[in-house]
Amino acid sequence: MSTTIPLAPLTTQDAEVLVTAARRAADAAKVTVSVTVLDAGGHLLAFRRDDRAVLISGETSTRKAYTALQLDAPTADLVDLVKPEGPFHSLPTALDKPLLFIAGGAPVHRDGRLIGAIGVGGGAPEQDHGFAIAAVEELS
Repeated sequence: MSTTIPLAPLTTQDAEVLVTAARRAADAAKVTVSVTVLDAGGHLLAFRRDDRAVLISGETSTRKAYTALQLDAPTADLVDLVKPEGPFHSLPTALDKPLLFIAGGAPVHRDGRLIGAIGVGGGAPEQDHGFAIAAVEELS
């Protein structure tokens, strides 16, 4: 008989670590951002928008996190897949879901299993990606 070790879920404490780390990285780059953290079920665990971050960054950070979670991949790795010649070209319009194929979302894993995702919006896509990855690395 094999036993399965239960996987510890992403907690609100983990979410705060992710938000703090992403914001620290953004502050160091002098970029104002919004940060969203979702659990494995796509439920909001944490959200922060810097006072001066553009308003749309709240929406983009959430959609980036959702996309990274649903496809279990950094959104930076998915950008080319939705271009006209890409295999996911019709995916953004085929689903009634808040997918966003712009760099800045990253899945969060524990023991090799997906437990949530983070999304960062407000900087250039490459910056947002870097802030999200820095947060995931700090949590690991």
